[in-house]
Amino acid sequence: MATFPPYPTHPPYAGGPAGGGARHAHWWQRRWVRYGALSTLLALSGLVILALVREQTGTEGFLVGLGLAVLPVPLLVAAFRWLDRVAPGPWRNLVFAFAWGACAAALIAIVANSFATRWIATSTADPASADTLGATVIAPVVEESAKAAAVLLVFLFRRRDFTGIVDGVVIAGITATGFAFTENILYLGTAFGTDQLTGDRGIASVTAATFFVRVIMSPFAHPLFTVLTGIGFGVAALSAERQHVRRVLVPLSGLLLAMGMHALWNGSATFGGFGFFAVYAAFMVPAFGLLTWLVIWTRQRELRTVREELPPYVLAGWLTPAEPYALGSMRARRTARDYARHRFGKPARRTVAEYEAYATSLAFLRHRGRRGRADADFVVRERELLAELWWRREIARPALDHAARMTAPPVPVVTPPWPAYGHPANPAYNPYRH
Repeated sequence: MATFPPYPTHPPYAGGPAGGGARHAHWWQRRWVRYGALSTLLALSGLVILALVREQTGTEGFLVGLGLAVLPVPLLVAAFRWLDRVAPGPWRNLVFAFAWGACAAALIAIVANSFATRWIATSTADPASADTLGATVIAPVVEESAKAAAVLLVFLFRRRDFTGIVDGVVIAGITATGFAFTENILYLGTAFGTDQLTGDRGIASVTAATFFVRVIMSPFAHPLFTVLTGIGFGVAALSAERQHVRRVLVPLSGLLLAMGMHALWNGSATFGGFGFFAVYAAFMVPAFGLLTWLVIWTRQRELRTVREELPPYVLAGWLTPAEPYALGSMRARRTARDYARHRFGKPARRTVAEYEAYATSLAFLRHRGRRGRADADFVVRERELLAELWWRREIARPALDHAARMTAPPVPVVTPPWPAYGHPANPAYNPYRH
């Protein structure tokens, strides 16, 4: 709720709690220590996974696999960034998610899957059954759990950046994109090595078949599975703090659904060629379409939330009357950023983008508060966001007002079907003439 007097003439207080100094954190609680430890862990995981993949594929196979596996990555990342344009999260979260998927999750999957499959083969003395069981049971559980760990970490430690379903979808999708990237290097590099031994070339090669199935037909497979986990965490983020059971069970349900869909996809390979395509056409494509519709609908709902929650701040004098409309339209936002860049330069464009992001966060915060789902730091967070808007208002407000004028829908003017007094359609008519 807006708690400030109308038409403020000074910036809101954005400092810490009054009357108390900041307590000194222990050395392991300092940000640079946590970031350094996490970066070191991911770097070591990356080096180990690089060595393992290169050992299995050879140097030439690794390079071929790397060159082919990177092709779908920019498209997938761009798609998830497009979904996140209403309230874009910081790049460091996306970099962490991709690195976790490509390095840590991939390393966990390779080690755990290999160990479990080898143990099953030794115990049953049936390597073929062990491979099938590993692909349909072990791999979905291990891989989806490893990818879900990244979503969980962002949910716990970057809670302010994780406010709803779209955030969960984006973090989960980027993590899965990184995981699929590393996995594709392994599969494509191994296929290339097989072709080198058999002498196959062109369309008939194993490399071409692997590329078609994994990169052309199903680049969305891993993101589709893990997005179910992300939706679960997104629903949990929308829940009130006191709803502890819901905040645990919904993400867990999403994870189980991700494992089930992953198991069905891997198991389809055992149904033969027609079984694989049947699962792809009857299950994977519809599920992908349904989830895409859900995320886009959620994105539009976020824009509507911005338009509906910001007007009280207009009445309190923190925003201009045109801003709720402009901030609730992606076209108007883009127009405002372009106007600021042409008028004041690139730094102004970045300032307007920051203003839009903070205003969106303010709308989401008020929406949660109005529905009784606000966290304990609601008032402090509201003041912080208003302070961020205040410092950027001189550049952002003119740009948003301009964007609102340029993108507002035209107001239709209806001409009455009868002649009016003095209307050009009847100039001879004069009601005062006798």
